[in-house]
Amino acid sequence: MSDKSKNNFNLTFYLLIVPVLTWLIFMIVIPHAEMLISSFQAEDDMGEMVFSFANYIEFFTQKIYWLTFVKTATYSVAVTLLAFIVAFPIAFYLSKVTSKKNAGLLMLLLLIPLWVGELVTVYGWVVLLGDHGVVNHFLMWAGLINKPLNMLYTNFSMVLGLLYMSMLFMVIPVMSTLQSLDDSLIEAACDLGASKWDIFIKIIIPYSMPGITSGAIIVFMLVIGDYLAPNLLGGKSSLWFTEQIYNNFLQTFNWNEGAAFGFLLLMLSSTIIWFALKLSGQKLEKVGS
Repeated sequence: MSDKSKNNFNLTFYLLIVPVLTWLIFMIVIPHAEMLISSFQAEDDMGEMVFSFANYIEFFTQKIYWLTFVKTATYSVAVTLLAFIVAFPIAFYLSKVTSKKNAGLLMLLLLIPLWVGELVTVYGWVVLLGDHGVVNHFLMWAGLINKPLNMLYTNFSMVLGLLYMSMLFMVIPVMSTLQSLDDSLIEAACDLGASKWDIFIKIIIPYSMPGITSGAIIVFMLVIGDYLAPNLLGGKSSLWFTEQIYNNFLQTFNWNEGAAFGFLLLMLSSTIIWFALKLSGQKLEKVGS
């Protein structure tokens, strides 16, 4: 490479990397550093801000806080499992069954919800599941029910909304892994007399584990950190941990405790993922590879 080409390469590199680093520093690093400092501050008896672990201790001493997190994490794990159950057949069909032309069209249809936006999608579910919504209207018209079913503002509607909005993030990594699976492995297993169940359990699932793990991490983190779906689709008993963080910031204006709860959400959810990786025998550096 000549000196002129090398200089042009260096200039292009800096022109590309500087805006990215600037955005990361001013929009991610500095605000999060400020929040981290704020989370270790609390008022003393004189009303002055001092260094303290009180905001973190509050989470573990107040039953409502840690129980809400346990409930949020439990539902997030459940949604992740449901996303795998629903998404895996779709990913397998798109990557191994249908033609590339049809797979492209179907993938485009799957991407449409991302273009619409979460808020519009959530209100779409409100229209569908309401007492006078599309689903209840159809069931009553078909004579299957006599009065509207209470589907909206329940844990059911909350899980359904979270599943719908996160499912695609399970489909894509699993589909990406399955596309690299050599079909001759499946054909050889069939020739040797293996059943469909054995092929699925012993070949397809182990091969696609990096994609499954990658999708599960993405779905879990998206669901546990979601605010709109639990707030708009869940009922009064469906309090999500992100709603408590929101209340600390914008209702009680306790920004220090809100910042602490935000970092607790990050640390505890990361710990859950670490335990899941240990149990599954997967390594983070191999996930998605």
